[in-house]
Amino acid sequence: MPKYGICDHARESMVCDVVIVGAGPAGLSAAIRLKQMNPSLCVVVLEKAAEVGAHILSGAIVDPVGIDVLLPGWQEEGDHPFKTLVEKDHLIFLTAKSSFCISNFLLPKRMCNSGNFVVSLGQVCRWLADKAEKLGVEIYSGYSAVKFLYNDIGAVNGVITSDMGLGKDGFPGSNYSPGIAILGKYVLIGEGARGSLAKTVIARYSLDKGRSYQKYGIGLKEIWEIDPYNHQSGLVQHFLGWPLDDSTGGGGFLYHLEDGKIAIGFVVHLDYKNPYLSPFEEFQRFKTHPALSKIFLNAKRVSYGARAISEGGMQSVPKLVFPGGALIGCAAGLLNLPSLKGSHNAIFSGIITAEHVDAAIMEGRFNDDLVELDEAWRLGPIGVDLFPVRNVKPLWAKYGTKLGIFLGGFDMWWQQFFSFSLFGTIAHTESDASALEPAVMHNPIEYPPPDNVLTFDRISSIDLSNLRYREQEPCHLQVKDENLLRISELAIYEGPSTRYCPAAVYEWTDNNKTQEYVINAKNCIHCKTCDIKDPDQNIDWIPPEGGSGPLYYDM
Repeated sequence: MPKYGICDHARESMVCDVVIVGAGPAGLSAAIRLKQMNPSLCVVVLEKAAEVGAHILSGAIVDPVGIDVLLPGWQEEGDHPFKTLVEKDHLIFLTAKSSFCISNFLLPKRMCNSGNFVVSLGQVCRWLADKAEKLGVEIYSGYSAVKFLYNDIGAVNGVITSDMGLGKDGFPGSNYSPGIAILGKYVLIGEGARGSLAKTVIARYSLDKGRSYQKYGIGLKEIWEIDPYNHQSGLVQHFLGWPLDDSTGGGGFLYHLEDGKIAIGFVVHLDYKNPYLSPFEEFQRFKTHPALSKIFLNAKRVSYGARAISEGGMQSVPKLVFPGGALIGCAAGLLNLPSLKGSHNAIFSGIITAEHVDAAIMEGRFNDDLVELDEAWRLGPIGVDLFPVRNVKPLWAKYGTKLGIFLGGFDMWWQQFFSFSLFGTIAHTESDASALEPAVMHNPIEYPPPDNVLTFDRISSIDLSNLRYREQEPCHLQVKDENLLRISELAIYEGPSTRYCPAAVYEWTDNNKTQEYVINAKNCIHCKTCDIKDPDQNIDWIPPEGGSGPLYYDM
């Protein structure tokens, strides 16, 4: 049977100067900067979503420093999406019944949000896409890049988009159309966290050699329309503590947007140990805390989604360059975890990579290593942002929330005054998958049933994600060894995929007194948690047919 997405049929091809995979902040910023410097360049951006922004999900608070560099004078325009300036900023610690606000005076400067904006990152990407297209960038939505092309010496020189019209069996159907080969002098990968092409290129060229394991979290988010009486435009709240225990990293956020809307979300670090834990259910419990629940009186939930985020920090960033291209944005893991912001670094990475690509092309180079880039990002604003916070995640993981956050805060304060860390640089010594412990070491967690007013189940939630999949589309969630599922995923870990997935994709069902593994691929909201957290690394998330998946409007 041919493997989904890479059938060897005759295919059309196109040639350009630069191919960019992913129309997120990094990819669009790179495209804009390339055309700003050299309008004659042919720049192509591929976006797997049906439209730009449809697969973008983030908190999001945006530090505008990257936008200021990319588009000077943007604030003078009336059509930008940065409508809500942060007015109040609180960090709150929760116990089961109480809440304690931590004084902003105690917080390191990097954790303060003064001057930042609460936005829909999807709207920001649509705005950037409009800027890019006006400069002549070609953006193709609904095209999933699924495979690299290589030249005779093994350098990347393009990508192939997914075949369209394959049947469930992987064979061409009546409406079959082979993917397109898109060739370029350089290929930039901006797929976001845990991208499938990024995984491929990191493994092929050993880009993670000498680096720490990349660490991830799953971020779940809902948009609500609330009673105007409870709305405070520009109010930002971050939460630590309950409902998670001290050994499980994560926390919540609540941002007041414009037009009477709030964004509420919850992040669970995927290095948790208990296989019975459900990030989705922890999110639902989070909303019931007395410090939060009152805001939902007379409110309506309008959107839901989830997405993996890269949390490893500077020591986990792989080598960014490979023969013929580079990793940019969250595909490289440039999130600042303490501030829970990464879009400014994604924009900076797009800018700096574009500048090195343009310089190489002007020198007549192509499909080679942009060797200068790997040092340049560390010496620039991205390195300046990430270096002082590099120990927050490993300290949190090692010592738990209370002591780990205290030590991480101390480390940031110390570096703010003395420009070095007493801890040096702490490595991440295990993957998130290997952190999961056998079920016999833990007790099941009993989660309360949803009330369908404040708390909900996963099926009703994904209805708000506007999922789109073709009826006969092949499954894009590939199990490598089905027998391993039974002897490990089920027998040892009690089926954690049924709990860590926030979209009810995976089920263990009884079939003639045997357990059968069911994959509901059409529930998938592209968070990629399964690809990260499966203890045997037995599930491989690959891009589905272009245009499939969620359609987020304002996430």
